[in-house]
Amino acid sequence: MADPSSYRPKPGQIPDSPGVYRFRDEHRRVIYVGKAKSLRQRLANYFQDLAGLHPRTRSMVTTAASVEWTVVSTEVEALQLEYSWIKEYDPRFNVKYRDDKSYPYLAVTMNEEFPRVQVMRGHKKKGVRYFGPYAHAWAIRDTVDLLLRVFPVRTCSAGVFKNARRTGRPCLLGYIGKCSAPCVDRVSAEEHRELAEEFCDFMTGRTGTYLRRLEKQMMEAAEEMEYERAARLRDDIEALKKAMEKNAVVLADATDADLIAVAEDELEAAVQIFHVRGGRVRGQRGWVTDKVEEITTGALVEHALQQLYGEETGDAVPKEVLVPALPDPLEPVQEWLSGRRGANVSLRIPQRGDKRALMETVERNAQQALVLHKTRRASDLTTRSRALEEIADALDLDSAPLRIECYDISHLQGDDVVASMVVFEDGLQRKSEYRRFQIKGFEGQDDVRSMHEVITRRFKRYLAEKEKTGEWTEGENAPSDTSSGHLSDTSSDPLTDTSGALTDTTSAPLANGLKDDDGRPKRFAYPPQLVVVDGGRPQVAAAQRALDELGIDDIAVCGLAKRLEEVWLPSEDDPVVLPRTSEGLYLLQRVRDEAHRFAITYQRTKRAKRFRSSPLDDVPGLGETRKQALIKHFGSVKKLRSATIDEICEVPGIGRKTAETIAAALARAAPAAPAVNTATGEIMEDEDSDTTAETSGEPVSAGAPDERRGQER
Repeated sequence: MADPSSYRPKPGQIPDSPGVYRFRDEHRRVIYVGKAKSLRQRLANYFQDLAGLHPRTRSMVTTAASVEWTVVSTEVEALQLEYSWIKEYDPRFNVKYRDDKSYPYLAVTMNEEFPRVQVMRGHKKKGVRYFGPYAHAWAIRDTVDLLLRVFPVRTCSAGVFKNARRTGRPCLLGYIGKCSAPCVDRVSAEEHRELAEEFCDFMTGRTGTYLRRLEKQMMEAAEEMEYERAARLRDDIEALKKAMEKNAVVLADATDADLIAVAEDELEAAVQIFHVRGGRVRGQRGWVTDKVEEITTGALVEHALQQLYGEETGDAVPKEVLVPALPDPLEPVQEWLSGRRGANVSLRIPQRGDKRALMETVERNAQQALVLHKTRRASDLTTRSRALEEIADALDLDSAPLRIECYDISHLQGDDVVASMVVFEDGLQRKSEYRRFQIKGFEGQDDVRSMHEVITRRFKRYLAEKEKTGEWTEGENAPSDTSSGHLSDTSSDPLTDTSGALTDTTSAPLANGLKDDDGRPKRFAYPPQLVVVDGGRPQVAAAQRALDELGIDDIAVCGLAKRLEEVWLPSEDDPVVLPRTSEGLYLLQRVRDEAHRFAITYQRTKRAKRFRSSPLDDVPGLGETRKQALIKHFGSVKKLRSATIDEICEVPGIGRKTAETIAAALARAAPAAPAVNTATGEIMEDEDSDTTAETSGEPVSAGAPDERRGQER
């Protein structure tokens, strides 16, 4: 626990101007980001008597080891920079709403020649019209199924569409009248685009025009005694009315607005958003967050607005946003929203009428969401806490292992040896911290030696980061070799400073001579309390030996053997047997299985890439077109290998110099292993093997995955 006075800036050093500030811990991780109209006044509040601070604020300032700030010219710039840094650094003491990217939208791909209606999730793409978000994907499909009767827009995938064009036969929807079948030229591209635009107009709320038009056409058909056509139009009108009933009118003046409600207690807050377009509720979403900082309802609303509109522009930001409490100050937030929309945005609290009644409905939804979340989480937290306590008791640890790292080795009979590292924090997966290794220290199959290499490389990196941040005390020896061998991981090192484009950046004096960096978590900066290896006593001994060689004695090691689910400790001759119903054993199994899944996925990826390789890949200047021409001309790599230079020159596009290079490369390359018939087990002819392997790109040799799946680790 740090004393805030140890890193408090000197009097007069902090500027009295708008800006954004960052608190960092002793490992240089950014733990809190805030903005202020006056940096001097705001930061002074953090360095008063600890007894007068809110418990969460006191925890933050005692965890921090330094503070720095960036000066900006306006409060709007401060709001934008705060949002960017919270998203980039993921500070632990900031309110963070859980990501809502999984919410489904109804999307119309107007950027394609033949627009398609589909359910779409994730980040929004340019040129695609979005409607929603919806709470469930089935709600979108029900709506689309009703509307396709009137607006028969394409809904098929690109593969189905191309196949229909090739065969000249539409899909089932084309036969039953729910698709205009542009794939077989029943309508032109222009006519189909008009249908898609009408579909979008109806979804935006302009429904009266189409209903009146269809009713007029129905009456005309009835007068002309075309009763079958009139009946179809009648059914179309009923389908449109049924689709409209799913989104009843809630605001009579056809308002476009978003309503945000917050339900909170001392520890958590739930946010619910209703999207109203054309007076109808077109979408709904919600988040729940832990209140890790002292925060008001207005500040929660401000964070929700940042999450909701931080990456939106244009009409995606409505002209009216109704909230339960206004941010303080209001003007910068309102100006920021107007800048995102490109027009004025009204941010206010509804006081009476239909809008107030609808806000009460949204508030009830927020209250129900908070109650449901607490009901679920109480059980989940209790289970995870019990699992960690059982592990600590079984392994005789001083405290519960809040961070667990698990390692597994994967290979296929000694080929493509790789390793995985997965991380669980507080009993939950931390996928951003997962890492993958290629074993390069030796050739062949040796799980024990591989485990020793991986643990050594991982904790050499940890010691290197520890040395870099100045955590070595006098008398300790820094690691002499910090090379990590070949490492492939799921994230990249931080290299850039996002504040460079702003007016001024100033840092307070850093404790212990720490170097300034951008504060993102480093690859191996966090030490675990427990290392779990997939295996028994030999693998555990190898992991412990690696830690001992590096002088690390504060990290526990254990192994989980698959056969009897025994837990092995490095200093014990007999395993620890946890009860089969133990939550601790279940957590260790989840950790071990996740490490195995991550390792074997990486190993199969590398193996597939190796199987698809060809001796022709090593020929400089030989592209895919000429490689295909060579295989097509000779039929197989084996026949190409036995061809003369003059015969190779007969292939179009291959000159004599290139032919000589090809012949030399094939002479150096070893011939491929014989293929095996997976049905009979017989060795196939070499000619067939070469031809199949090179033309299909699939592994058919003795290393085929399906045949050797049982032999891979």
